[in-house]
Formats: sequence, C-alpha cells, structure tokens
Amino acid sequence: MLSRRTALALPGMLLPALAPRLARAQETPGITATEIRFGGTTALSGPVSALGVQAKAVDAVCRMVNEAGGIAGRRLTFIIYDDGFSPPKTLEQTRRLIEQDRVAFLFNMLGTAPNNAVVRYVNQRQVPHLFLSVNGDKWGDYQAHPWTMGFAPSARTEAQVFARHALAQKADARFALLYQNDDFGRDYLAGLRDVLGAGYDARVKSASHEVTDPTVDSQLIALQGTDVLISGTTAKFVAMAIRRQHEMGSRATHYIASGASSVSGVIVPAGVERAVGTISSAYLKDPNDPAWAEDAGMRAWRAFMAKYLPDADTKDIYYTYATMVTEVLMAVLRQCGAELTRPRIMKEAANLRDVEHPLLLPGIRVNTSPTDYRPLEQLQLVRWDGRRWQRFGEVIEGSGTRS
Repeated sequence: MLSRRTALALPGMLLPALAPRLARAQETPGITATEIRFGGTTALSGPVSALGVQAKAVDAVCRMVNEAGGIAGRRLTFIIYDDGFSPPKTLEQTRRLIEQDRVAFLFNMLGTAPNNAVVRYVNQRQVPHLFLSVNGDKWGDYQAHPWTMGFAPSARTEAQVFARHALAQKADARFALLYQNDDFGRDYLAGLRDVLGAGYDARVKSASHEVTDPTVDSQLIALQGTDVLISGTTAKFVAMAIRRQHEMGSRATHYIASGASSVSGVIVPAGVERAVGTISSAYLKDPNDPAWAEDAGMRAWRAFMAKYLPDADTKDIYYTYATMVTEVLMAVLRQCGAELTRPRIMKEAANLRDVEHPLLLPGIRVNTSPTDYRPLEQLQLVRWDGRRWQRFGEVIEGSGTRS
C-alpha cells in the first residue's frame, strides 16, 4: 500500500484503488474525499432551550475527532440550526440542511413534535435520521420509517423494566398507572401490557390526565388500593403525585419516569422526605453523583469538557448524554470504512454489537440490528434515599415485546 506521503508525491494521478472510493464520495451528498458533512435542528431558543446545549457537545466531539485526523481521513462538519422547538420551523430548517447544505445525514434532532414534522420527508428522501433526542417508542419502528432511529431507552422500555422489577418483588402485584394523555404517556400503558399480557385488565387500574390539568388529585384517589403506582408523566405531575401519595398514606411502591427524576425540579418541590423510597431508572453516569468522582470514564469526560467546552456547566447531564451519543455515532462512521454512503451509514447504525461506552452505567451496552432500532433497552433502577438517587440491583432489560 502506498503511504500518504507517496500518494501526495504523485499529483495528477488517480490511483486505481482509490477510484471507487472517490466516485462514491462524489455521489453521496455531504461526503467528499476530505469531508463528512452532517447536521440537525435543536432548540437554541424557546421554551426548552436548556436542552439545546447538546449541540455544543456534538460540535466539541467533532473538533476532538478532527484534531485526531478525522474519520477515514475526512474532517467532520456539523451544521446546527435553531428551530425554537417549533415543528414548522423544524421542517423549514431540515429542508435547508438536505437541499441546500446537502448534508449526508441528520443527527440528534430534538423533540417528538419537531421530529414528527420531518420524519415522512426525511424517509422519502432516504436520508439517515439518526439517534434522535427523544424517548418515544415509535422511533424504533424500522418498518414505518426505515431511515429513522432513536437512541435512549423509550418510556415503553422503562415501563417494562418497572413492571418486571415489581413482579420480581411480588408476583401477584396489582398496578396503578397514572399517565399523560399523549404518545409519551401511552408508552407506559403499552409497556405494562407487554409484560402483563392477558392479565393486564385484571391487574391494572389506569388514569390519564391532560397537560393542562391543574392537579391529578382525582386520578390518584381513584388509583388507590394497589401494590404499585407508576407515574408515566412529566415533572410537574410527578411532583404532585409524590406529595399526594404521601399525604394519603399510600404504601404502594412508586415508580416515576426517569425524565421526571430531577432533584431540583421534582424531588425538592415534592419534599425530599416525602419522596424517600421512590424508584426511577438510569442508564448514564450522573456527573453529580459522588460515586463517579474518581471513575476513569468521568475523569476523561471532565478533561474533554475542560479542553473543548471550558465554560460549560459540567453538572448538566445533557452534556454527558450528548458526548456519549456522538461518540457512538463515530463508531458507526468508522464501521463504514471507506464506503461512506447514506445506505452504508444506515446499515452500520443498525449493526452495533455490545458497544460499551465509559459514560454508560456498567453492564449497559448499545445494540442494534436491521430489525431492532432501539439502541438502548437496558436500565438500572435507582431509589431516592432522602439525599440522592442510589443505584441498586442488577441491570434490567426491557422485555423486547412489541404488540
């Protein structure tokens, strides 16, 4: 094989071995002999702009990889546009990325409604729409949208894990489900059905609520008398549920959505003592957890942040998440080798085998296949002890059942 120095010493000559690679690069938007261009939209402004910091971490990982020589000798160019979490704006900016910027693929786009606005268009154009920053189970449906893939465990997977743990403690447990009346909340209902099967109707009480409801008191009163309460809803209503369950003297084991387990946003408003014993789930190392203070993976991440994002808040777990998911993307691109085409990128995204990452909890791995577009389906349970969330037990995997 000619060295890079030898190749550069032969200007004007197209080496036969390189011709197929260069031809493919010319055929694929966003891919040249020297560049991989990709992008996405996120909320850099608007009501959920706090989540937009993920884009900064994506860009920082790209800069780090470029300094090390890029991917297959190609530099990474990441283009991000602000959609303000407005679906019409998401569609406008996504069309701009694909039709004007000619990106090879889309990555880490934020939000259910924004991604709903573009998923049909993206799949019609056959552009990889990878590792979305969402948690709905629908984003793992490889048949409905074969060019789209989520990443984090869905609410449906979380419900499966909660149910399996509850049944391990009490085989004949009776369940109550408080859920938000939208796709997110209904994923919890589906996850319980996956595990309980034909026994669902006899063993589950459920009550939904709207995001505009002032309280969920009436729902919680109707759900009393069970062994387990699962709150498949968002922060405001989870805090209400924790407080109300305590006031009613409920003895039900309370499982809450991981997205609503914020200490400052949920536990403190509900009352740190009232929340003792509440269970949630995790898959990522929390930079605020002292258990990881000397962990090698977290030390490396803090060093990365200090170099590439020195002004960022290292207590913000969204930076941790975005760093991890972007480095998994790098693994996908490396698996492509020299064949960086849209079909090959999608093929390798669906060919991740037991990928470990130092920011994932021990035992949790990334796995995909052509018929499994759910990269993470394992979780570890955590319990609030009055001061912090404590991990306990073994890593639990969702049932994998999808009815």
